[in-house]
Amino acid sequence: MMRKVLLPTPSNLTVALNLPIFRRHSGRNFQHTLPRFFSDAPPLTRVSELPRVESLVDGCDYKHWLVVMHPPENYPQRDEIIQRYIATLAMALGSEKAAMESIYSVSTKYYYAFGCVVTENLTPKIKSLPGVKWVLPDSYLSTEESGYGGEPYVNGKVVPYDEKYHADWWRDDYGEDNMEISSSRKPRRRRRGSKKFPCNK
Repeated sequence: MMRKVLLPTPSNLTVALNLPIFRRHSGRNFQHTLPRFFSDAPPLTRVSELPRVESLVDGCDYKHWLVVMHPPENYPQRDEIIQRYIATLAMALGSEKAAMESIYSVSTKYYYAFGCVVTENLTPKIKSLPGVKWVLPDSYLSTEESGYGGEPYVNGKVVPYDEKYHADWWRDDYGEDNMEISSSRKPRRRRRGSKKFPCNK
């Protein structure tokens, strides 16, 4: 699942519009107030000012967080990408075991991110870690589905890759007609320069 968030800087705004976490639920008031979370204020201030939008975004409980990473170099394998996620979160939680228990989803193809269950007060520490681009409150895929997106990561193991875990990405960008065609192709990660890549610098 890809996510969408509005950033305060014009250079990042176009990139952010490709992240559909808020494409599904982005009310006007939420779009107006969210950039405060990415301001230059101290981290604790940013967290305290994060707008409470439970009534607007299903599943947004400020316990489930999406950690968006900068793209890795040299096109590593899927397990290497996931290990990077674990090692990153371990720096905040104190151990890889705790990180593996916290992570509930990963994204390893169209964008690079992982979902984790942590307290809100820990998010500034995660945001300061090397390679972390954004830390966002996660939300359900849709009002009809009470579940978070991405490739499920359960009990310390990721499920085998399947294009269905990013079906909303294909649906949003290519439409329903192209989903069956794309799912039959061998999965390939997009190159960093691709205009569809949501995490380009």
